[in-house]
Amino acid sequence: MTPLDTTTPPQPDPAVPLAAAPEDGASAPHVPPHPHHRDVNGGWLRPAVFGAMDGLVSNLALMSGVAGGAVAPHTVVLTGLAGLAAGAFSMAAGEYTSVASQRELVLAELEVERRELRRNPEEELAELAAVYEARGVEPRLAAEVARQLSADPEQALEVHAREELGVDPEDLPSPLVAAGSSFVSFALGALLPVLPYLLGASALWPAVVLALLGLFGCGAVVARVTARTWWYGGLRQLVLGGAAAGVTYLLGNLFGAALG
Repeated sequence: MTPLDTTTPPQPDPAVPLAAAPEDGASAPHVPPHPHHRDVNGGWLRPAVFGAMDGLVSNLALMSGVAGGAVAPHTVVLTGLAGLAAGAFSMAAGEYTSVASQRELVLAELEVERRELRRNPEEELAELAAVYEARGVEPRLAAEVARQLSADPEQALEVHAREELGVDPEDLPSPLVAAGSSFVSFALGALLPVLPYLLGASALWPAVVLALLGLFGCGAVVARVTARTWWYGGLRQLVLGGAAAGVTYLLGNLFGAALG
């Protein structure tokens, strides 16, 4: 006769909280992002940074080129204001078109994926399991994980979008946010070189100093957001922007001398 197994099965540690299983038909709970992580998918940071940098550099370079041609200060001011308006609207329109086109492409691909999940669920299940196997998950476990994640249609679409398309359906960038960020940031950046003239300056150097300070500050802020050394980011942008303005100023001098 086989002796009875009188050993006590292991009990769960009361100090470790158990995750509650979702009810039948309920989606898995949403896990909030880690509080120490930055939002790397936001639709405003890239156009805002690019717009501010472009506004500073392009308008400073434009005004430097005009001032290098030995024109009157009011002509430099009008040139700067025209560059601000044209650049801000152009940047906003371009950013809106770019982000809207990207969004439409992603939505179209999501619709294709939704149809495939509805028509060929087993094939899509095998594709998802293959993704996890390629990452080192044991085949049987990969198949089970894929099966559980595919139980809910919307969750299945979200998982396939992330694993196959590399996008988050719930975090697509907004064309309006991107365009607004680009417009405002470009206008603010382009305004810095114009401010000294609006306040009564008649020479270019106050505009250059203020714009270069703005370039350094903008580069430092970007470096802080991206966890880089702030002074290196500021210095890098200062050198690049200053070089662009300097070259344009020299070209303005050359054309001014040739036309004069």
